[in-house]
Amino acid sequence: MLSRTFFRSLATSVKSTKPPVQLFGIDGTYANALYSATIQQSDMNQTFNGLKKIQDLLSNDTALYKSLSNPGLTKDDRLAITSSISKSLNLDKTTANFLTTLAENNRLDKFPGIFNKFGLLNDAFNGVVEAKVTSAKPLDSKILKRLQNSIGKSSFVGEGKTLKLTNSVNPELLGGLVVEVGDRTLDVSIANKVSKLNKTLKENL
Repeated sequence: MLSRTFFRSLATSVKSTKPPVQLFGIDGTYANALYSATIQQSDMNQTFNGLKKIQDLLSNDTALYKSLSNPGLTKDDRLAITSSISKSLNLDKTTANFLTTLAENNRLDKFPGIFNKFGLLNDAFNGVVEAKVTSAKPLDSKILKRLQNSIGKSSFVGEGKTLKLTNSVNPELLGGLVVEVGDRTLDVSIANKVSKLNKTLKENL
């Protein structure tokens, strides 16, 4: 559970702000809470930059991340370490308080996932919609440009939004594409078609 202190800080504002996209799981719950606190008390760009500083630190210092992820680390030790991190990175009050909340609840191991989820909220707040296209082989620039135009004009993105397209590779798809835009997925891969065919054959045998 999130700490009472962190939620009390949300109540100091006139009203809470609903996150622009729906997120699930523990990572999503914390990211949503931080989004609401940021909208009420701080600045999205400032909070995101603060989180990125923490993420960069943990990525470059694996020993520190392993230490913070150790379930046997005492609460006092977690708070002491996170306090030191906040001061060394010169974090804003909202981000520093959030890091303290994670330390109090022994959820520091969830930080990378929370950072990724908050990134989705940050993009949505700034009118950016992320689309992930997975293919069996890397797509060339011409195909990516056509996909950018097609997806950008679709109802998946919406008017006035900016599309951020990324291409990942999964040889197991065999061919075709899997397109993920927000919480929507369009699977037109050969692997998916084969799976559906196999399921149909099993049901009729």
